[in-house]
Amino acid sequence: MTNKKDITKIKTLGQLKASGYKSRTVKEEMRNNLIAALQGKTELFQEIKGYEDTVLPQLETAILSKHNIIFLGLRGQAKTRLARLMVNLLDEYIPVVAFSELNDDPLHPLSRFAKDVIAEQEENTPIQWLHRSERYTEKLATPDVSISDLIGDLDPIKAAALKLTYADERVIHYGLIPRSHRGIFVINELPDLQARIQVALFNILQEGDIQIRGFKLRLPLDVQFVFTANPEDYTNRGSIITPLKDRIDSQILTHYPKSIEISRSITEQEAQPAENQKNNISIHQLLKNLIEEISFVARESEYIDQKSGVSARLTISAYENLFSAAERRMLLNKEKKTSGRIADLFAALPSITGKVELVYEGQQEGTGNVAYYLMGQAIRKEFQKYFPNPEKSKKSEKNHYKNITDWFNNNHLDILNTASYKEYKEALYAVAGLKELVSKALKSKEEEDILLFMEFILHGLAEFSQLSKHRLERGIQFKDIVTGMFNMDDYREDAGDYDNEDNPFGLSDN
Repeated sequence: MTNKKDITKIKTLGQLKASGYKSRTVKEEMRNNLIAALQGKTELFQEIKGYEDTVLPQLETAILSKHNIIFLGLRGQAKTRLARLMVNLLDEYIPVVAFSELNDDPLHPLSRFAKDVIAEQEENTPIQWLHRSERYTEKLATPDVSISDLIGDLDPIKAAALKLTYADERVIHYGLIPRSHRGIFVINELPDLQARIQVALFNILQEGDIQIRGFKLRLPLDVQFVFTANPEDYTNRGSIITPLKDRIDSQILTHYPKSIEISRSITEQEAQPAENQKNNISIHQLLKNLIEEISFVARESEYIDQKSGVSARLTISAYENLFSAAERRMLLNKEKKTSGRIADLFAALPSITGKVELVYEGQQEGTGNVAYYLMGQAIRKEFQKYFPNPEKSKKSEKNHYKNITDWFNNNHLDILNTASYKEYKEALYAVAGLKELVSKALKSKEEEDILLFMEFILHGLAEFSQLSKHRLERGIQFKDIVTGMFNMDDYREDAGDYDNEDNPFGLSDN
């Protein structure tokens, strides 16, 4: 009985009984609705990508077992998103005693209020219908969360207003958990919850009831509990005490995307570029892959604290910044449309620096330098998917990059962040052998794609130490490798101070 049209006719307890309605616990609801979804091949977690063969089967098994659940994983692994989507497994509407604080089942009232109303009005007890979206409660665990917040406490104002003694149940102000009766209650970052507060959850999980200030009160709550935690928290900020962890039936381990393709689909789903950006800016697949590659490189980097993890939010923010960097250039040059460039990736620097935790070696190098290093390593990895390895090519009889590197013996190239399309095109076309190499390797004949890959080759050659690449205040400068090593004073005039004179990116390739 979840159809909106059917339930509007049922407004009293008598009508509810006459309809043949039967109560179910929240876990029975979820189990039965999941069974129907699996049999009907309905995708309840279609927003979650990359978990089809790992996390989701474990979650579905836990729900079929009617278990309380904890998602354990690093930040940015969709733990909270999974919990929120579990609401879809609830019945669309359930009946509650009108105006009851605890979403009382009319057939099985729990609170003193509901029992009194039913005793007084019997079959005429008014019924309300509660939508499943109102049956979800989420609380972020912080050190200041109290027993009162979660379970409840005596309310002296209520006692005075109703002229009741503290022995009367009606003076209780219920906390979040009792108010989540017949629903889903989520505690995020469980280890941050103080140990004494975690102790208070024991009886709720084991027996389903609560105790408040010594009241002889039994409330057999019907709640689906979901917890989330980061393994790092066990040592850095707190821990899940063993007795509580033992009472959480299923522990499900989450993980980061296992492929660039899955990671990219998540980023494109979650990123929110402005409508004007989507209509007027084209982003090539190469740039999308490079953004994802940055996160994959970071998750393996010796400079990054792997216990902290590298959130999927890094690539989402970087993707949005990529659009915005291209839009800014388009606006400055009064162009109607534009496309993303490799140089636009460097505008994503703030998306990286704020989302990685560095180990000691990374802190010594500096956050900015580590971010540039990650970008460089991403370019290096992606480059070999399109073009021959420059280091091997140099040693072979046919060096594919010789014309390009020879051109830089007597020339240098500046690619500015705000260069117009015409300036960008003229700069790249000036490099001998660059367009010819791209034309052989690239199937696309679109000029914007050709220019992007021409720029990509220069960055790739720099990462393989065939050219020198230096940060300018307004862009990137490419020179031959020898000049780059011996003319550092010239670069300092243009680019400002470097962290490392021998290596302006501050990091080795090891």
